Amino acid sequence: MLQDKHAAGTPAEGWTEPRATALLVLQDGTVLEGFGIGAVGEAIGEVCFNTAMTGYQEILTDPSYAGQIITFTFPHIGNVGTNDEDTESVNAAASSGIRGVIIGAAITEPSNWRASRHLDAWLKARGIVGLSGVDTRALTALIRDHGMPNAVIAHDPGGNFDIEGLKARAAAAISMDGLDLVPLVTSSQRFDWQESTWELGEGYGAAGSPTHHVVAIDYGVKRNILRLLTHAGCKVTVVPATASADEILALKPDGVFLSNGPGDPSATGEYAVPVIRRLLDEKVPTFGICLGHQLLGLAVGARTTKMHQGHHGANHPVKDKTTGKVEITSMNHGFAVDPTSLPVNAVETHVSLFDGSNCGIALTDRPAFSVQYHPEASPGPQDSHYLFDRFVKLMDAEPASKA
Repeated sequence: MLQDKHAAGTPAEGWTEPRATALLVLQDGTVLEGFGIGAVGEAIGEVCFNTAMTGYQEILTDPSYAGQIITFTFPHIGNVGTNDEDTESVNAAASSGIRGVIIGAAITEPSNWRASRHLDAWLKARGIVGLSGVDTRALTALIRDHGMPNAVIAHDPGGNFDIEGLKARAAAAISMDGLDLVPLVTSSQRFDWQESTWELGEGYGAAGSPTHHVVAIDYGVKRNILRLLTHAGCKVTVVPATASADEILALKPDGVFLSNGPGDPSATGEYAVPVIRRLLDEKVPTFGICLGHQLLGLAVGARTTKMHQGHHGANHPVKDKTTGKVEITSMNHGFAVDPTSLPVNAVETHVSLFDGSNCGIALTDRPAFSVQYHPEASPGPQDSHYLFDRFVKLMDAEPASKA
């Protein structure tokens, strides 16, 4: 049932329910009606929910969401508008990887001094189809009970929909299992990164005098990861996901970073894992985040599995088993490393306190470690920034061969 945001109490005589201008059609045939926002058209993707209360622009531009339709559980999305500083994708292709957005309340006018554009206009400019006015709590409960469904999201200002056709397209949608989406978001060529962290009143800083050279393999990297590497004193060179081990080693890195990204890690691993194994054999200090964590796990012989509902939010408690401390983290992943499949040379270092799933590993015979969550946040807490310093200390302790 649609909820007219202008109606209150008992409808007056002659009142008619407003016509739906957007639909979400799930793969099981369920149809949710609402009001269209953003681009006109339709898109197919996997529906997930995100529990973050802030940072929707960073979430909507996170390349790890490529192929997905995001449902925000927090109702007031769009209230601070959008700006030119909070985009997380490195390239334009990555920023359009998201398939759609679902929100509860209608978008209000921006009420923040940093806003430069209304969220609706921002979505239109990026071709992102959106839907408002639905019960996002009920949709979230459905996902929790039945898993992340494929769906079609459609927006037509005239409310003209071929519902049976939409149901057929939703039912025929390709599963995320076995899907390599990294080619949609990775950089097309190598480049150097110069931007450092953001400061109020100053904006983003510039790289200083680096002490280490890090090659970041871009599977869909977020800007703030690169900024924090720069802030930690690293010269950062970004290479495409298809870069060979020889190409990476020719840059003589002190360390290699394995980035976040979308899709099924086992599919991306077909070309990424051999490269990572070569880097490990050369004992290059290695740090992975999110998809990079999963690929490191695959490279040492572990398995990855599809999660029921995934982890998407900025309030996930994780225990660091090496220190005993608990940190609140930002997460965005639908696959996880199976801890029972870890080899003897891979130690579990972090674990989710929500469901016990693996959130980090470190190798005992190679200078390499990784975490499932996003220590760079954006959005989210900064509890885990220490991991970038840990990477620098690893490069200090295990200098990579320059031969």
